[in-house]
This record gives sequence, structure tokens and C-alpha cells, in this order.
Amino acid sequence: MPGLIGKKVGMTSVFDENGKQIAVTVIKAGPCVVTQIKTKEKDGYDAVQLAFDDKKEKNTTKPMLGHFAKAGTTPKRKIVEFRGKYDGINVGDTLSVDIFNDDRWVDVIGWSKGKGYQGVVKRHGFAGVGMKTHGQHNRLRAPGSIGASSDPSRVFKGTRMAGHTGSKRVKVINLRVMKVIPEHDLLIVKGAVPGSKGSYVIIEK
Repeated sequence: MPGLIGKKVGMTSVFDENGKQIAVTVIKAGPCVVTQIKTKEKDGYDAVQLAFDDKKEKNTTKPMLGHFAKAGTTPKRKIVEFRGKYDGINVGDTLSVDIFNDDRWVDVIGWSKGKGYQGVVKRHGFAGVGMKTHGQHNRLRAPGSIGASSDPSRVFKGTRMAGHTGSKRVKVINLRVMKVIPEHDLLIVKGAVPGSKGSYVIIEK
């Protein structure tokens, strides 16, 4: 199986074998239930559908109640498909964090924190323009000229300007697996992963 669905618990730090302090992220990975197996003949592509995190029946639509009942599980909040053909996996199987026991590196996908509408200094790391003296008014954090001169006399597509920041799907690759705690379904990886505490993430082998 290529991965699991998880939930970001938060960040802490651990010590390695040399006594060095390392910042880590704690992820509650699984258990995930296999709710559907898609095939090229029937669906046009091969994939395994996993579901994670229990949900109340009264908050679940009837079609989805039937979908989960067919897989023999309770309603779930998060459903993710993993493309590919995987042998030995059947509908109704439960996958746990044990699948990462032999892995030293993983990729983590999540949604970055939303920052709302931000200027170019926060959004793109601009230094700001102009001096702080000689009658400077309120242009310290401004982007400066964006349209060039009479040639080309327009603003190019893709020019970095102020706008909505964050709330994007972000994939962080090659995070080192520091520890796997199967009894609590926890996966501890080195560094930071996208999203706030309690947000869903996808962990890939």
C-alpha cells in the first residue's frame, strides 16, 4: 500500500542518537478502512479508496451510508484514493501505521494555513522600496512599479502582487521517519508538514 490518511497532532522535539535536538511533527496515521477498489476494466483506472476518521450517521448522506455499509464499516469523514494496482488488499481491510515500519522516508500532502489577503512583503518576501527619509510617506512595503515604461506599457501575466495567501495544497517530500508508535497509531516525522493542528494530511511512502 502506498500510504495512509492521517491527522496532524502538532509539533514537538526529540533527541537523536548523538543527543541532538530535532524538531518533529506528530501525525495520527490511520487506521484507514479500504472502502472501494477501482479497476481499469470497470472504472477506467486502478486505485484503492481509503476512508479515515469516524463520522456520525445523522451527518452522513444516504448514498454515502450505503457506500460505507457495503464496505462493512462505519461512516468516515475523509476519503482519499491512491492510484495504482495493489495486490493483497480487499474491501473492508483495515490498514494501520504499521505499513511505515520499514520506511525511512515519506512524503506528506496537506493544505497550508490560510493567511487571507496579504501584501507583497509577506506573500512574496519583497524587501520594500524607497528610503525611510527625505519625505518618505507610506510606501515602505509597496511593490514599486509593475507596468514598466512605454514599452511594453502593460503588466505581464504572473507578476507577483498582493493577493490571497495560503490555503493551497502543498506536498513536502523526503521527510525522515523518526519513530512509529503502533499502539497509539502515531507517526513521528522530522520537520514541519503543511496545515494547522487537527487538519488532514496524506502520507505517501
